[in-house]
Amino acid sequence: MIRRRRRRKRRNRGRAIARAMISNLPNFVRLFARLFRDPRVAGIDKALFAFVLLYVVAPADLVPDFLWMLGLVDDVFLVGLSLRRLLSNAGPDVLLEHWDGDPRELGYLVEQADTVGSLLPGPIRRVLSRTVRRAG
Repeated sequence: MIRRRRRRKRRNRGRAIARAMISNLPNFVRLFARLFRDPRVAGIDKALFAFVLLYVVAPADLVPDFLWMLGLVDDVFLVGLSLRRLLSNAGPDVLLEHWDGDPRELGYLVEQADTVGSLLPGPIRRVLSRTVRRAG
């Protein structure tokens, strides 16, 4: 009974965060466009994020997308890693300067980028993390 309530509460919180993220999609697009034009943001972080986005939409993949969940895992993880790197290296002042919405919504984005890595099993997380570190 208690477990069920906790699960329901987590699910409802996750849905609320997802709704907030979707409703702020235009703000996120503007934020990334502004970060890419900002000279204070490191070029390597911009390039890595752009490369990962190209990797996600490219037909060639480390794990083929037709394997459903397995094919999406590497994409989501790499987007999360590159996003976390871009946001953390840009710094809170730069992020807030370019953000049009509620600062709490931006906090959700940063928080979610940090938690993406915990969704994968350790061995897969280490391999993908090493790959990203080598690239940057």
